[in-house]
Amino acid sequence: MISPEQQRNDALTRLSRAVALIEESMDSRLIAGAGSNIGYAITGARDSTGVAAVAGGLVVQKNAVRAAGACGFGADAEIARILLTAAKFDPEMRCAATIRYSDAVRRVFEEMFLECCTIDRRVQSPSVNTMDWGVASCCRDGVPEVIVDPGPRKESAVIHLFGENPAVVAGNIIMLSNRIIRIEL
Repeated sequence: MISPEQQRNDALTRLSRAVALIEESMDSRLIAGAGSNIGYAITGARDSTGVAAVAGGLVVQKNAVRAAGACGFGADAEIARILLTAAKFDPEMRCAATIRYSDAVRRVFEEMFLECCTIDRRVQSPSVNTMDWGVASCCRDGVPEVIVDPGPRKESAVIHLFGENPAVVAGNIIMLSNRIIRIEL
C-alpha cells in the first residue's frame, strides 16, 4: 500500500515529467489566452489540495511553451475544479489540461478519434457555476477525452483534455502539436 506522502510525491514526479515533454514539444499557439495548465489528482482527491498543477500555468516565452512555476498541490484552483468535476463521473480520469480552442484544433482531435463533447451554454442554469455545470454536462455517460468550452466570448473559448495520467494527456497534446504544424489556427 502506498502512503499518502508517497502518492503525492509520485503525482508530482509524473506531472513534472509530462510538463518537461510539453515544454519540448507543444506548439505555442495552443496556449489559451485565458490561461493553459495541466493538473493531476491523487486518488480520492476532494479539493484543490489533492490536485497538483503548474504554479502560474503554462505560458509562452520566446515562442516556446514554458512552465511559469514549479508543480505543486493547490497551485491552480480552476484546473482542480475541472478535474474534480470529471473525477466524480470517472475516478480513473485523474489528469486534465486546458489549451486554446479553435475549430481546426477540434477537427484534428476528431481525426485522432478522440471522444469530443461541446458544452452547450444555452441550456445552463444561471444558479450553477458555469465551469462545473459544463464539464458535468459532458460527463453523464463517461468522461470524454476532449471537452470544448466555447465560453461566453470567442476569446475565452478553451479545450479541456482528460486522461488517466499526465503521460496520456501530454501525449495527446504532443500528437496534436505535430499535426497542426501547417494549419492556421
